[in-house]
Amino acid sequence: MIRRQTNDKTPNNHQRSSLWRECTTFKKLRQIHASMIINGFNTSRFNLREVIYVSALVIPSGISYAHQVFDHITQPDLFMWNTMLRGSAQSPTPAKTVSLFTQMEKQGVRPDRYTFPFVLKACTKLSWANVGCAVHGKITKHGLEQNTFSKNTLIYFHANVGDIDIARALFECSDKTQVVAWSALTAGYARRGDLGMARKVFDEMPERDLISWNVMMTGYAKRGDMESARELFDQVPKRDIVTWNAMIAGYVNHGLHADALKMFEEMKDLGEQPDEVTMLSLVTACTDSGDLDIGEKIHRSVLDLGGGELSILLGNALIDMYAKCGNIDKALNIFRSMKEKVVTTWNSIIGGLAFHGHSEEAINIFNEMCRLKLKPNDISFVGVLVACSHAGRVEEGREYFRVIREKYNIEPNIRHYGCMVDLLGRAGLLKEAFEFVDKMEMKPNAIIWRTLLGSCTIHNNVELGRRANEELVKLRWGESGDYVLLSNIYASQGEWLGAQSVRKVMDDKGVRKEAASSLVDADEESLMHFLFDSKSECQTKVNKKAGLIR
Repeated sequence: MIRRQTNDKTPNNHQRSSLWRECTTFKKLRQIHASMIINGFNTSRFNLREVIYVSALVIPSGISYAHQVFDHITQPDLFMWNTMLRGSAQSPTPAKTVSLFTQMEKQGVRPDRYTFPFVLKACTKLSWANVGCAVHGKITKHGLEQNTFSKNTLIYFHANVGDIDIARALFECSDKTQVVAWSALTAGYARRGDLGMARKVFDEMPERDLISWNVMMTGYAKRGDMESARELFDQVPKRDIVTWNAMIAGYVNHGLHADALKMFEEMKDLGEQPDEVTMLSLVTACTDSGDLDIGEKIHRSVLDLGGGELSILLGNALIDMYAKCGNIDKALNIFRSMKEKVVTTWNSIIGGLAFHGHSEEAINIFNEMCRLKLKPNDISFVGVLVACSHAGRVEEGREYFRVIREKYNIEPNIRHYGCMVDLLGRAGLLKEAFEFVDKMEMKPNAIIWRTLLGSCTIHNNVELGRRANEELVKLRWGESGDYVLLSNIYASQGEWLGAQSVRKVMDDKGVRKEAASSLVDADEESLMHFLFDSKSECQTKVNKKAGLIR
């Protein structure tokens, strides 16, 4: 039986009954909530508080459910408001914290010392300096600026996204025994890139908490000073998963993949359990290095971590890894096995298939995605246009390019134009390709002109090849491949004087041909790097989680 309880509790000092302590899953929460409604306990303040608290703070990704319940409560009390503010501030959508606070003010609910720090934390995550400064004014107005909790959060806010001088002034007026204030100031300097000041504050700290150690390591890793980061790593008295992740992500971001994998082995030997952030970094390391054998071992570790289930982020990263390492079958198996897919998942497999010449399957999967009413984005169209180019499906490519803007309201970018130029050039429609470039709504770059030059080489068109080379010369000097391609066009037509004149221009400009490389292959490779970013979106997200970017 659910008991009624009326005494106020703050979100930071909340005592739950045994029933609610056992509520750790959505299924259990729904069962208890349904029982509350059936048995008439849905008006109990205590029970409403518990539903809000558990869904907003206890159950991962439960904040949406908390909002649904909260919106139906006639007069939420301060505990409920603070709980919702706290849950929203630490959720993927912290902007809701500010809108909730605005509603709270409109309803005349007076904030307390716990309210403002949650709003400030949301402003810090969002880099909303102006809104945060306005909140600072409200803190002063309510006489809470000297409250330790509020002051430390103000230091953290101003140090990270506000005014560093204000953060320093607040710090100087704070209780210097508070390690939180020291850590906040250290974090601010480090995240602004001022590692000299960050290290000065760090060295002066009377006592260091793990956060300050992690902040300094992350700062060095972000700058690429992995030697200093490792020095601190070896000195830290106690490590947590954030410590390991900062180091591993740092190594990966700076191409030190062997060091990242070595640190992972060290981590396992010490009995530290990796999390999703760890595995994302390691998968990215295998993707960048092209080491399929190690990638498969990491895949097995990922499955062990998730009990056989793959999250969207890890699934996307593994698809990307296997595709870039050339194992399309495994990439497809992972794609098909994922229970939940988002647009980025589809993009990963479409791009992987297209890059490796599996054009028909890439186009089929794109069409399947559209049939399932999933709205493609700009990256989706890059993938399907590359597939059409490799398959020689010119009419389909034209149609996909047309609907980018007309049906999906996506403004075509330089990548989409590059795909169309490649599509027309491969099909031998050189005149149309040049006309297409002349009508582009943006200035063509060197990749597009070199794609045209490569197409002219394949189809032996001297006149258009000469024009493409001229445009390339305007954009960049000294690229041997461009001159050699033009020379080859002349030679293929038996125009030896033209080929000789190109070689003479190369000699006059001091341009030397790079040895041991296939020009056609190099052209294809440069186009693919132009169309598909070498770093996956997953690494961007893991960098944010590891604190390497904001």
